[in-house]
Amino acid sequence: MNSHTPPVSPINPLPPVVVALVLIMAVIELAFSAGAAGLIGGPTAIGWRLEYVQRFAFSGDIFDWMLANGIYPAEHLVRLVSYPFVNASFTSALFGIAMLAALGKFVGEVLAGWAVLAVFVVSSVAAAVVYAAMTDSPVPLVGPFPGVYGLIGAFTYLMWLRLKTLGERQARAFSLIGFLMGLQLVFGLLFGGNLVWIAELAGFAAGFALCIIVMPGGFARLRERLRQR
Repeated sequence: MNSHTPPVSPINPLPPVVVALVLIMAVIELAFSAGAAGLIGGPTAIGWRLEYVQRFAFSGDIFDWMLANGIYPAEHLVRLVSYPFVNASFTSALFGIAMLAALGKFVGEVLAGWAVLAVFVVSSVAAAVVYAAMTDSPVPLVGPFPGVYGLIGAFTYLMWLRLKTLGERQARAFSLIGFLMGLQLVFGLLFGGNLVWIAELAGFAAGFALCIIVMPGGFARLRERLRQR
């Protein structure tokens, strides 16, 4: 054995783009938590979370207003991509960041960094648009979950292809989304729910569809299928 060969880690590192997303969310959440605890920012820091939710959360009502009036101020358009970085609570942020890291790692083992970012961002935007179009809910969208569900969609498509290659039942690829949607239903029945699950399901569908294109060789395969038709 070559003594100069570096040891191989049994754990694959997170893709840099996922690390960047996680760090941004973590820093924002730490600032909110530290401000609420009075450690930084003075007395006004207690209201940082609420202030940023009001400024950067996605609002279906505001989106409908923009469409109705044909006016698209940058301060409101940015909500389509800013809402994943603002969470309603520390616990929500913790779960969202953990899921982002886990799914980002799995998907990043196949997709390039730019493709992982595209899935997360496009799924987040698509989820917000569908949420505004299909509901009149006053509940704003906050947190990374719609984008994370987009990564679940990409993961599902990759698993679907793998199971096809192995000759196994491809329906098994949908076990994770089925479990999560079932969990949503149970929690909704027990504790009351809202329509945010529509955004998450839309994010899943967008991630699944986008993965067909952004995975290695995906665009070439899609073009070939279109030619055959």
